[in-house]
Amino acid sequence: MNNKLLLISNSTNPGEEYLGWPRTFIKDFLNKYGIKKVLFVPYAGITVSYDDYTAKVKSVFNGLGFEIRSVHETDEPHKSVHEAEAIAVGGGNTWRLVHELQQTGLMQSIKEKVFSGTPYLGWSAGSNVACPTLRTTNDMPVIQPPSFRCMDLIPFQINPHYLDTHPSNHGGETREQRIEEFIALNQNLYVAGLRESTLLELENKHLLLKGRNPMRIFRSGLAPQEVSPGENIDFLLAH
Repeated sequence: MNNKLLLISNSTNPGEEYLGWPRTFIKDFLNKYGIKKVLFVPYAGITVSYDDYTAKVKSVFNGLGFEIRSVHETDEPHKSVHEAEAIAVGGGNTWRLVHELQQTGLMQSIKEKVFSGTPYLGWSAGSNVACPTLRTTNDMPVIQPPSFRCMDLIPFQINPHYLDTHPSNHGGETREQRIEEFIALNQNLYVAGLRESTLLELENKHLLLKGRNPMRIFRSGLAPQEVSPGENIDFLLAH
């Protein structure tokens, strides 16, 4: 696996600008590969128009020195993917994102493009679709995609926005309990509980955790494991 990936847990922290905390990581990632232009996929947006979503992302990326064009702005989206220097997939609702990527056929086109060496970055839902399946998303299934399958750019699952806390007076399951349900039925998959203000970068076949917080890793038959930025986590890449 020689994919070039930047998989971000969340776009925004309270009191910060949009894509505030990961801007340095985004800039370094794209500059590393000499990227000037980025193709954006806004399909996870529901309550925001694709035009408005693109404008919001464009203002950030332009400020970092990169051009942004959205796939929805072209009459030939598959050609745009084929010609892209890098691809960015934004957050929102993972079910809507997967539905649109599958219905348009862009799921396969993007997967093939990334496996050919094109850098890929995503946040929240955009990180979910890099996984084998969408089934560790936190989002409500507001639409039914043809399949739960995603791009399989990594051989493990991500749970973005991972939370340890259990709200007071809340009788439902914790995030950890929900993930334990998943691994009970999917015993061959790791799940990375990616806390906010953290990201995963895949470079030269090595997986790196970066950001402000540790990550919690789940696997059937194993106790949950805490790993900090800088620790070796390449075992997550094993099939």
